[in-house]
Amino acid sequence: MKIQSVRGMQDLLPAQKEVFRFIEDTARQILASYGYEEVGLPFLESTDLFKRLVGEATDIVEKEMYAFEDRNGDNIALRPEGTAGCARYALQNGLIFNQVRRLWYSGAMFRHEKPQLGRYRQFDQIAAETYGMPGPDIDIELLLLNLKLWRQLGLDKDIHLQVNSLGSLESRQIYRSRLVEYLTQHESALDEDSRRRLSTNPLRILDSKIETTRAVLSEAPLLTDFIDDDSRQHFAELCRLLEDNGVQYTINPFMVRGLDYYNKTVFEWVTDRLGAQGAVCAGGRYDTLVEQIGGRPTSAVGFALGVDRLALMLEGDFVFGPYADIYLVSAAGEARARALSTAEALRKAMPDRSIVVHCGDGKFKAQMKKADASDARLAIILGEDELAAGKASVKLMRDDGRQEQVTFGRLGQYCAEYFEHNQAEK
Repeated sequence: MKIQSVRGMQDLLPAQKEVFRFIEDTARQILASYGYEEVGLPFLESTDLFKRLVGEATDIVEKEMYAFEDRNGDNIALRPEGTAGCARYALQNGLIFNQVRRLWYSGAMFRHEKPQLGRYRQFDQIAAETYGMPGPDIDIELLLLNLKLWRQLGLDKDIHLQVNSLGSLESRQIYRSRLVEYLTQHESALDEDSRRRLSTNPLRILDSKIETTRAVLSEAPLLTDFIDDDSRQHFAELCRLLEDNGVQYTINPFMVRGLDYYNKTVFEWVTDRLGAQGAVCAGGRYDTLVEQIGGRPTSAVGFALGVDRLALMLEGDFVFGPYADIYLVSAAGEARARALSTAEALRKAMPDRSIVVHCGDGKFKAQMKKADASDARLAIILGEDELAAGKASVKLMRDDGRQEQVTFGRLGQYCAEYFEHNQAEK
């Protein structure tokens, strides 16, 4: 039997990886322009971290987390999300005591979900977490940062903002009781999963997509009617700032997010281009998170975006660059050795250019086909005649196809001037 990839784990072909890299490079530049510092977080954390912060009754901890006992008998888990680990990291390393922090990170997360388009068991995220800023101004900064990223990626027409307020933990508990009271009266009309959540995590029922359950929810009490005055004022200021900055948004009173640690602001950026997996970025405020793992009360808000889903949106429109700018074709033996040393000299002279040497067997005709397939602008040909004459043959692959003889001493200058004159961007 052939060994296949593990179900739900995505192989990225070179073209797909190029899209992923483009998204991360664009995000890195924008995050740096807003003053966010990149950090590195481990893939493995204590299972108790996620049980305590994400919530034992959440789908993530209850059904989706890759948790196991290691050889030392410690209970650890592959991170299903990054916010809990980042809070642990910031507290453990003394980064947030009486300090303001803007942090970001990227990497793989893991959840044992049913694989489908845009949903994988290993998936990549880019996330930002901020600490020490209690007002809605930092909430807005994150949303403006998101919007700038969508514009830079050319996706701003396809991604739309939804916002809501969850209020304080205390006001949400009052609402939870009223919601359970109402839903219990209509329990027979709820779908099976919602009936199970009624006793464990009833607010998640608000996210149900089942029509019969949606019909019951149409008459359910709204969380917005129960939030405390401080949260209400915070949300009103958030909406005002969105309008002042020309950001279009929709208030979604049924948005609760699937994690226990959220309070006040929650938001999602959604698209209709990916079917059921409509959320491409989500986040909110979690002002009690640090305190729950032993720190002092610390205001915090952040977001995480799905690189996999953004890549799916970009793949059809993405223009892939050449994998080579210059391709060296050569005979075996002495000519191949000269091709390798010539390529190193060219890389030193033009570090921003991709230079590929044909290695292995292959007649000149076959090598030229490889050069053409690489989208190289220049093919440098080294045969016995070229070595004897002390010159390389340079073929202009994407222009008129003409071929010129250039001495080895001038080759670097010739190639650099060609790219400068033709403004051939990598």
